[in-house]
Amino acid sequence: MIKKILTEQLRPGMYIHDLNCGWLDHAFLSSRFAVKNHAVIAKIRKTGVRELYIDTEKGSDVADARTQQEVEQELDDEIGAIVENQADELTEVPLHEERARAEWVLRQAVSVINGLMSDLRLGQQLDLEQTAPMLTEMTDSIFRNQHALLGLQRIRRRDRYTFEHSVNVAVLMIAFGRSLGLERDVLHEIGTGALLHDIGKTLVPSDILNKPERLTEHELKIMQEHVEHTERLLNAAPGISPASLQVAAEHHERMDGSGYPNRKAGEAISQFGRMAAIVDIYDAITSDRVYHQGMEPSLALRKLLEWSHYHVDSELVQHFIRCVGIYPVGTLVRLASQRIGMVMESNSNHLLQPVVRVFLDAKRRRYLDVHDLDLSDPAAAGNERILKAEHTSDWPANLHGIAKLAIQ
Repeated sequence: MIKKILTEQLRPGMYIHDLNCGWLDHAFLSSRFAVKNHAVIAKIRKTGVRELYIDTEKGSDVADARTQQEVEQELDDEIGAIVENQADELTEVPLHEERARAEWVLRQAVSVINGLMSDLRLGQQLDLEQTAPMLTEMTDSIFRNQHALLGLQRIRRRDRYTFEHSVNVAVLMIAFGRSLGLERDVLHEIGTGALLHDIGKTLVPSDILNKPERLTEHELKIMQEHVEHTERLLNAAPGISPASLQVAAEHHERMDGSGYPNRKAGEAISQFGRMAAIVDIYDAITSDRVYHQGMEPSLALRKLLEWSHYHVDSELVQHFIRCVGIYPVGTLVRLASQRIGMVMESNSNHLLQPVVRVFLDAKRRRYLDVHDLDLSDPAAAGNERILKAEHTSDWPANLHGIAKLAIQ
């Protein structure tokens, strides 16, 4: 049986099923292993892990610990309560009208951040003027219909992770800030910080940055220095705002003080830094990397809520869930009719009933004629509903291929 325990309850003889630290890069070769001695426990505590899952069939038990199923049900109930009273979302144009412009914005953004990083590697100074027009276009697209850009985030390549992660964090940060009612000039500033939050990685040795397996403890320390590199590069750039700096400098700080580089805690972390931490984690854990398969968006929201007990701001996590929806754009879902589709647009007042692009028969495992189904429209949907989120790894096509098919 899989159970959740506090790190303080961990003892030699237990078997760890999941370190429960997707918010953290760590030096353990696996998240599943037997606890052989107290030195291992001390190493786990040092990473900042506060809660984890054990397998009681492979090791010792904790009698009164909750099962994984109980924990997940509690989190799902909490998410349901969070989105129960969702306010109207202002959308200016239909999704199909905004998609082409959003595709262009995304291509431009990836090109800009790629160019900036290349210039920095050659020793040139950071030029913020290159980012301004693109961030304006990005903000305008989000105001017209945020689902266009958010949906395109699910189409990504492992070999462009650093560039696409930077762009995705900027998109999510602007959408998040808009949902909180921030002014456009502030959205531009935090979008700038988000876009540039990882530029310090240009100063990390390439053999560490591009290593195809988990980093050693020494390598992790070098990798973590990218935050300080980023802050130094931004401070040297004319025109950088305090809000942009907060986003870039604090996105790895954690509410319990377990983050880096300055181990700030609670209110010592700015609001923009706390927002950036949530967005950065969300995009990182939903992305495929060499040693990490991306998590489905709906499951990622569940994990963010779980980690908000210690590591990220609980109130802001709730706002973020409302912003992206209980089934975020890009989520692969199974319908009651046993058809498979991808969530294309959230319905603000009906977050359990998004617009789904249906394209696969799950029983026959064959593609269908692609069509959109608005589950909030009784006339169109009838009794159709979402049964669950699907894992893309369970299907013959990868997420990139499925997403590409779904948006055509």
